[in-house]
Amino acid sequence: MSVARFDFSWGDSEYHQQTLENLKESIKSTKKLCAVMLDTVGAEMQVVNKNETSISLQADSQVVLTPDQGQEASSEILPINFDGLAKSVKKGDTIFVGQYLFTGSETTSVWLEVAEISGQDVVCTIKNSATLAGALFTLHASQIHIDLPTLTEKDKEVISTWGVKNKIDFLSLSYTRHAEDVREAREFLSKLGDLSQTQIFAKIENVEGLTHFDEILQEADGIILSRGNLGIDLPPEKVFYFQKSALYKCNMAGKPAVLTRVVDSMTDNLRPTRAEATDVANAVLDGSDAILLGAETLRGLYPVETISTVGKICSEAEKVFNQDLYFKKTVKFVGEPMTHLESIASSAVRAAIKVKASVIICFTSSGRAARLIAKYRPTMPVLSVVIPRLKTNQLKWSFSGAFEKKPLWHRKFISNVVSWFQDQSPTLLWESLFTTNARQSLIVRGLFPMLADPRHPAESTSASNESILKVALDHGKASGVIKPHDRVVICQKVGDASVVKIIELED
Repeated sequence: MSVARFDFSWGDSEYHQQTLENLKESIKSTKKLCAVMLDTVGAEMQVVNKNETSISLQADSQVVLTPDQGQEASSEILPINFDGLAKSVKKGDTIFVGQYLFTGSETTSVWLEVAEISGQDVVCTIKNSATLAGALFTLHASQIHIDLPTLTEKDKEVISTWGVKNKIDFLSLSYTRHAEDVREAREFLSKLGDLSQTQIFAKIENVEGLTHFDEILQEADGIILSRGNLGIDLPPEKVFYFQKSALYKCNMAGKPAVLTRVVDSMTDNLRPTRAEATDVANAVLDGSDAILLGAETLRGLYPVETISTVGKICSEAEKVFNQDLYFKKTVKFVGEPMTHLESIASSAVRAAIKVKASVIICFTSSGRAARLIAKYRPTMPVLSVVIPRLKTNQLKWSFSGAFEKKPLWHRKFISNVVSWFQDQSPTLLWESLFTTNARQSLIVRGLFPMLADPRHPAESTSASNESILKVALDHGKASGVIKPHDRVVICQKVGDASVVKIIELED
């Protein structure tokens, strides 16, 4: 895995903190980096089942959805957490109720049709027999505007406490429906100091979000296509079209696109279905940057096997990805004149393809240049050498955007950095060896981050650049990506100029 998603629709802060502590231990033991994403609850309607009892619903019977949370959930009445449903729906509308992170199986989820409105209650006809089991059921009204805020007060409390404490890398903004939702979330984060660099991924979950997709994409740092809820809001025959269209727009904008709900059956089975395996491959071929797993890893029986299987399918799909066609299509879409950075990025990829380079190495402080290179989907890995900006006020040293101490996967390099820090002031504030920008690169397809020696700023001299380059090349050799006589494309800034150069390695 590259990113750990902490979904606050499920569990409290203590539960998620324990999971995060487990993640930290895993990072230390595996020497692998992992980013942290906080997923908000947003405008999510839920069935309140305080006693957590199983509820059996029979087809053609009726059930009442009520905002009276004092009532006990049963086969006749389902209390919900939203008192405006009766004003939002009308007779004939479709409502879906399912287990949290539902599999879509008819035995664990139920389709309802609104029969009548009775005050604040909504009387529904049950369309299929099902047994709702578990502590939490979500409710989704198909193509209905729900008058709930995208960033709720509960979300704000969690972000300002748990989020700030753990300095999250990403915020998944559930039920994003308008660009203004993203702007409001960014303004809220900007007031929280440490979270000013947190990236916002707009989670598109309904037709309202798709309708305003273009404007949302402009404001967000990335997109999550939540196909579970989208599959309810959209007719089944339309899902593929919106998926391909949204991924294409994300690709052309150079913003990461994440796809959900790919191997639901692996929640209970060791192998995915043929359709699911093909779906994962098509997600890669369509341009997805990442695959998001939910029920399979939250409550599934085979979480490790799921990640391994999905990873293998993605790897095979990448081998047949038509990079040449994609590159030409992207260059044509960008058009002329290109911006300075866009020109450098596309030139670096073009050069790497022409000389059959084994890797592209990009020096960056913000990560923007490396992400632009990855936008053109080169066939070789892009090694993003993140050069942090070191700040000091004579009392303490810290990285700009630094997070807590985490180990690097390049042991030789970390020892060099550690020795340098120990040679400095004893009042050194050790916050991190990986900046926010490095971890945020993990969600971008084909991008692999590593941290440069903080003694060398982004606008460093030729000599210091050579020193950093040697470390990057050594890492590439150690990992088997770079071999003797390979060609490597370097993208770096020298003074005010951006330079792309090709080097050929010796023995």
